[in-house]
Amino acid sequence: MPRSVIVTCAPTGGIHTPTMSEHLPVTPAEIARASIDAAEAGASIIHLHARDPETGKPDPRPETFRQFLPVIKQSSDAVINISTGGGLGMTMDERLAAANSASPEMASLNMGSMNFGIFPMLERYKEWKFDWEPEFLSMTRDFIFPNTFATIEYALNELGEKHGTKFEFECYDLGHLYNVKWFVDQGMIKPPFFIQFVLGILGGAGADLENLQHLNRMADKLFGPENYEWSVLGAGRQQMNMATQAALLGGNLRVGLEDSLYIGRGELAVSNAQQVEKIRTIVEALGLDVASPDEARERLGLKGGDKVAF
Repeated sequence: MPRSVIVTCAPTGGIHTPTMSEHLPVTPAEIARASIDAAEAGASIIHLHARDPETGKPDPRPETFRQFLPVIKQSSDAVINISTGGGLGMTMDERLAAANSASPEMASLNMGSMNFGIFPMLERYKEWKFDWEPEFLSMTRDFIFPNTFATIEYALNELGEKHGTKFEFECYDLGHLYNVKWFVDQGMIKPPFFIQFVLGILGGAGADLENLQHLNRMADKLFGPENYEWSVLGAGRQQMNMATQAALLGGNLRVGLEDSLYIGRGELAVSNAQQVEKIRTIVEALGLDVASPDEARERLGLKGGDKVAF
């Protein structure tokens, strides 16, 4: 029998800006509500960033995270996954600060340096709510998102060894899988581990079924399918297509306004829960079940929600 599908929801992220959608959660209260609603809709993992409540700018401060983490935990059994990607341009210490403070069950970890181009979104808007938005997008024309072997090792030691936090290893291209393999061979990553194929970011692999199939085959070859779980997120308009393909291929999936602001062609999603509900309907129509948070914990070998620091 096929295993149930683990649905991750990423409610806000650090890429889209407030001008792009009035439905993008910005304040701690909005992020908490979006996360709780997404969990009720069927997401078993919530992948979290924080934003400055006044400007909507990505915010690495642990005190901002502390305004919504306990609220989500008190109202939901979902696995909390704190980003260490943060916002483009943050230092590694800034990116790790919230997770080090909260000691979550999971945290994301980008597995290689890359061009990370979101500057094409500049062309879609003529007016901006905040001055930082166009500058933030524009700087990615000449920007490398740094994730070196040294910083990856630092994160594995700081969060993995000291806190027992497991990782969502974000792989944007084939070489990132080989970076994971190197750390597996060093004994620093142990099964079961969780790989998130990130497709559709300018600078990484495109959101194409052949890319997904090849990455899946190579991950099976490198790690053995019994040693890892995989998931996929498709950026932008490919979100639901890639999520559906992942379910068909026996994998897991991620949706949320971090990855796409839309629910259909030209139609903004009014909430993260709306995206979760849509993909849950598709998954169940395929004859598959959506995993509960406890199923996700068991399959990913997580320490449990009672061992976090919030």
